[in-house]
Amino acid sequence: MTADRKPRPAWAVRLQAERRKRLWSQKHVAARIRDAADPGLRATLPEIESLVRAIRRYEAGTHRPDDPYPALLSRVFGIDEVELFADAPQPATPVQPPPDLMEQVASVTGRRVGDGIVTDLSARVHGLRLADDVLAGGDLVEPAFRELATARRIYRGSVHTERVGRRILGIVGECAQIAGWIASDAGQPGRAEQTYRLGIEAAREAGDRVLEGNLLGSLAYQVSNLGDPRDGVRLARAALEATGPDAPPRARALSWDRVAWANARAGEAQATMRALGEASDALAGGARDDDPGYLYWVTAGELQVMEARAYTELRRPLRAIPILVDVLSRYEATHARELALYLSWLAVALIDANEPEEAAAVAARMLELSADVASDRTSRRASVVLGRLEPFRDVPQVRDVLASHA
Repeated sequence: MTADRKPRPAWAVRLQAERRKRLWSQKHVAARIRDAADPGLRATLPEIESLVRAIRRYEAGTHRPDDPYPALLSRVFGIDEVELFADAPQPATPVQPPPDLMEQVASVTGRRVGDGIVTDLSARVHGLRLADDVLAGGDLVEPAFRELATARRIYRGSVHTERVGRRILGIVGECAQIAGWIASDAGQPGRAEQTYRLGIEAAREAGDRVLEGNLLGSLAYQVSNLGDPRDGVRLARAALEATGPDAPPRARALSWDRVAWANARAGEAQATMRALGEASDALAGGARDDDPGYLYWVTAGELQVMEARAYTELRRPLRAIPILVDVLSRYEATHARELALYLSWLAVALIDANEPEEAAAVAARMLELSADVASDRTSRRASVVLGRLEPFRDVPQVRDVLASHA
């Protein structure tokens, strides 16, 4: 039984905590390990992907690092090797806001600010988005809300022109969107909804309808997943209307994607298909010079994933499975949360296709990946997958998965 499993060793917990404290991905740590090695040793080290797999095992506590990795990890984290790999737990140190954030707020209070502060804030918010690509909500929620608080204080506490003020409000809205997304992934939907609504008001005040539509769409996505899907459809339609017909193609594609998912959750197959077609047509318009930076991830591959998820939700596995297999064959292993989520949809589609043995193999990989990801989304999907496997308990492969992850 899983209740009899031994807790992770203190050194494994510490390795993970030190990485997350720095907002580093496992791939980033792997690259730093290679950089920390002397040239002669570096030539003998495995490639990045192999190091990432090793780091995953270290953090899970299933394998203790052998030489030369303890010394290299000590250099990477700047912590004495004996302290880093001590078997006894050490008291946690409270996380303090980074000094530069506090200095930034203090330096502009009561002073006139211009475009430079907007550029700086925008870069920090985009850094959060990039971190969210490889880290989960539980890792990022507090840093995200510190950034949001900083942007709001700068807007309220500084002197600026109307134009600069609108730009700062836009940054507040963008920060609210990624902070809300992260809060939702951290299992804080109430906080996420409140943050999305704050961002919607900031975007409206800034006169940025595309950003308003993005925030409404993010809220629609959460409501579709956790609330009444019919409310999700209404919100997704409102997001599409706010985005407007003249928005950049990727913004229109994302809005239609949210409409498709909300309808799939509501069981409206025809409306789902129409919205998926509209999303694809919109994206065919290509990128534009005025595309907001927060749309960088809206690609043909991501639309494929949504299409496959919608087919799975509508119990059409024969359409979903080929798309998911194709997407997963090209997906980066370092994006553990997304990879686990997409595997969960493939597992469910295989169950619907009456392929429990294959579903069990995919589920086992999904559960292994998500075991160490601080994401409420992956936790919920793991529960769904295990629940859907339960009727096939008599199949040996399924029984093994259920026994390992009871």
